[in-house]
Amino acid sequence: MSKNKAKIIGITVLTSTMLLSGCGLFNTEVQKKIDPPKTVTVKDEPVSKVTTAKDKEAAQNTVKTELYLIDKDGYVVPQTLALPKTTSVAKQALEYLVANGPVTDLLPNDFRAVLPEDTEISVNINKDNGVATVNFSKEFKNYQPQDEQKILQSVTWTLTQFNNIKSVKLKMNGHDLTEMPVGGTPISENLSRATGINIDTTDVADITNTKPVTVYYIGGEEGSYYYVPVTRRISNTEKDNYAAVIKELIQGPSEKSTLVSEFMSDVKLLEAPKYENGTLTLNFNKNIYDSFKDKEISQSLLDTLVLSLTEQQGVEKVAVEVEGKVDIKNDQGKKVSEPVTRPEKVNTGSF
Repeated sequence: MSKNKAKIIGITVLTSTMLLSGCGLFNTEVQKKIDPPKTVTVKDEPVSKVTTAKDKEAAQNTVKTELYLIDKDGYVVPQTLALPKTTSVAKQALEYLVANGPVTDLLPNDFRAVLPEDTEISVNINKDNGVATVNFSKEFKNYQPQDEQKILQSVTWTLTQFNNIKSVKLKMNGHDLTEMPVGGTPISENLSRATGINIDTTDVADITNTKPVTVYYIGGEEGSYYYVPVTRRISNTEKDNYAAVIKELIQGPSEKSTLVSEFMSDVKLLEAPKYENGTLTLNFNKNIYDSFKDKEISQSLLDTLVLSLTEQQGVEKVAVEVEGKVDIKNDQGKKVSEPVTRPEKVNTGSF
């Protein structure tokens, strides 16, 4: 058993109930119990239904929005919350990152907001180039120095969830910020997801000869597990980024990390990933199965795979094969024969 998967005693992964298309890997709340070496049982728990007229009205007046919050282990994690409908979705999203602000009653357990209390925010989006210029009030500087990178990552990834925003520029009191006001962390002129999130440089001797890839591991604890994006560094000589992503998933997070991976160390690709018209096809050996007897693949493994690979530019769908066969199923007995798209929102559900 891999050192990563061995850490998981019981796992509940809350994923999206909204798919662009595909076979629906992300549409339920899944509770899993893992017994060595590879025995997995899953219980489907239906998403709570809107049962009253008041609930229906509330649902119609809200929109699911990803907020990048900080968990108890210090990771910046997307959590999808239902926010009031507004025409200023970018500004509202940032306002819900302010401590002791409107997000307070919505915060999942063991999560906190990232922006200092009383910070006021304005957002101007250039429709021509997709740059969102954020202007913070002077209260923005009232944060702890160790939070600087987390703040930059949270603001950037929260805003770039919106299709019309490609990058972010920061100001405070109308003045451009070239570095963070407390600890002096440099700020690039236009922040983007290419900068990374929860950056892990473990065992990287020379960062200048590397490039970033972002993969998803599993964080939290029993009863409230969630997906965590982590940016790892791979060698510039690596020509196949898709294979590199899978390698990072199999290798798993660093030993010092509290995160885990669903991938076993003996999982391997039988051939190079094939990309065509937005769809990436992967052919794995049988060790990807959670159950050899039932020939089932863990749903949470499939989820992390799709989330990680759709971070790569141009990848819209992921098709999975096992020893060349496409007629496979997940550990809920559902067929996984069609390519799967990334969910619109990640880590949805109640806490």
